[in-house]
Amino acid sequence: MNPLRADHISPLDMFKIGIGPSSSHTVGPMVAALEFRRQTLENFKGNFSGDQTTEDIYRFRVELFGSLSATGQGHATDAAICAGLSGMHPKSTSTKEIWAAMPSLQASPHVKFGNQTIFFQPDTDIIWQGWFMDDEPLPHPNTIRFRLYQGAAIVFEQVILSVGGGFVETVDPHTGQRRKAEDKDPNITLPYPYNSASEFIEQCESNKLESWQIVIANEDARGLKEEVLRSKLQEILEAMESSIESGLHTDGILPGGLNVRRRAKTLYQQLQSGKSPAWAGNDLRPSVYAMAVNEENAAGGRVVTAPTNGSSGIIPAVWRTLRESESLSPEVLQNGLITASVVGALVKTHASISGAEVGCQGEVGTSCAMAAAGATAMLGGNANQIEQAAEIGIEHHLGMTCDPIKGLVQVPCIERNAMGAVKALNAVALSLASDGTHLISLDKALSVMKQTGLDMNQKYKETATGGLALG
Repeated sequence: MNPLRADHISPLDMFKIGIGPSSSHTVGPMVAALEFRRQTLENFKGNFSGDQTTEDIYRFRVELFGSLSATGQGHATDAAICAGLSGMHPKSTSTKEIWAAMPSLQASPHVKFGNQTIFFQPDTDIIWQGWFMDDEPLPHPNTIRFRLYQGAAIVFEQVILSVGGGFVETVDPHTGQRRKAEDKDPNITLPYPYNSASEFIEQCESNKLESWQIVIANEDARGLKEEVLRSKLQEILEAMESSIESGLHTDGILPGGLNVRRRAKTLYQQLQSGKSPAWAGNDLRPSVYAMAVNEENAAGGRVVTAPTNGSSGIIPAVWRTLRESESLSPEVLQNGLITASVVGALVKTHASISGAEVGCQGEVGTSCAMAAAGATAMLGGNANQIEQAAEIGIEHHLGMTCDPIKGLVQVPCIERNAMGAVKALNAVALSLASDGTHLISLDKALSVMKQTGLDMNQKYKETATGGLALG
């Protein structure tokens, strides 16, 4: 297996339209279950014959390990598994259908496979395990084992990892190697290869190209034409805008039992009436927009991973604020997403975007850095200024823990997005006010992020066993 490179990760990998409340604990498990369903159909469709549907014939069982077991119920992991096994996709299936899947299976515990069905009762066939699988350490904190039984015999098994941002990896049962869905053909020669921030800057400067032009050329070499890429990015921008609008016009209590009241609508009304405090610059838009998205996410609505659901509010908030204040065109906003995706790819390659691996520095920290880089590009910054803005975003989130109360993506996640959006805009202002010269490189900051994540106690990494999660 070829090691993952930053230039192998497309903007369309980094930004995915999905559902809340979590990319790693909801979207990833749903995609994993859908993949297991596909593999089951592919391997056993010839065996699914006749009209017998009792558990004596075929039965699914799903084991959730590590962080998924610790906080999965708060993230609706079980409901996502049910939706995926039922053939639903987080992007294309309505949220109403997705959240109806588990109650439907609880009432009638059979998964439909064409003319055949497989027994699956979520209450007993989803098993919440611990931090070891068969007495061995987990390959990843978010590990899922899917099994198909025929009677008492296991006839098919897959171990799939939800590695953050809706990305999943399948573990080879023979070698233990992890196969990434985003693995690209290594035989394709890219015109502008890079696997570090310094290499990306060098490609921009030596070829006298803008940051987004480097990515567009590489994607074209892999067969994704610019017009198609831009069309899909526009769809992502529209999904981001939709999540903001929905959040700005919805109130009430978020689900989950914490009784957290949605605030974005009220804050937006205050903003429109001119009641924002002067010391806030009379402009709370970035914070309010970010909170609107993350309240939608917490309610299980449709959002865009940017790069995760837990950090999905920052980029939409920054983009809308700049669109309104700077009158940016759709093409410029797309260019910003392309540039932001480079930073996300570098973090994913050299550190992690998973809160279960490195804490919230990998989620809100990464999104802040992505937003800062993309916004700097949209406002005319050069490659060094883009890198400086991204580094500022990472540097000032180093060590941030992931300790949501009751495992819900609500407290402190929603406000962290509000603060992350403000930090991103400050990073943009600082980088554009300088010539891009700075002491700490983005590559160095990512190395520190990875090591900090390794040093961080497990209870602070999306387990709901420490820190604010105990509040």
